[in-house]
Amino acid sequence: MSPDSQTRRPTRTELAAARDRTIPDVVGPGLRVLFCGINPSLYSGATGHHFARPGNRFWPALHRSGFTPRQLHPSEQDELLRHGLGVTNLVRRATARADELTAAELTEGARRLDTLVRRYEPRAVAVVGVTAYRTAFDRTQAVVGAQPERLGDALLWVLPNPSGLNAHYQLPELAAEFSALRERVAG
Repeated sequence: MSPDSQTRRPTRTELAAARDRTIPDVVGPGLRVLFCGINPSLYSGATGHHFARPGNRFWPALHRSGFTPRQLHPSEQDELLRHGLGVTNLVRRATARADELTAAELTEGARRLDTLVRRYEPRAVAVVGVTAYRTAFDRTQAVVGAQPERLGDALLWVLPNPSGLNAHYQLPELAAEFSALRERVAG
């Protein structure tokens, strides 16, 4: 991939055209962890890459926690499979903000995720965003970390939303939460 294609930002027109666009899951057999975002941003919809919006801390947290040997660029998302990692979203359609999603969409997303997990059988599923998790899985008291229930045979984990808008977690704290998951699924 050329450096320009990794760094060129979508135009306003391209972002507007990305509304409701979907991006493919990065999944395959033998996953240690399947990360599940809330839904693609317009930026991700425009680029076709998960967690692509500048300021999103998913990729830095993934690296700092030891899941990847270097920080991947969103355009390198397929490299995740080499590390036993995958990525999907609860809701497939791109929006400007997660609050544009309905509770019904999130609940349906949990059912879709369950189907995906039963097909690919990852060791763990990490939903990235506790508020979306609470709605999608009807677990109003859920907190970040390991969940008491499983999804299929997979350990179910909730991570903080890595969006730059999530002021509750700075990158070091976010990476520590990712690291706790990595330590749990190591081996």
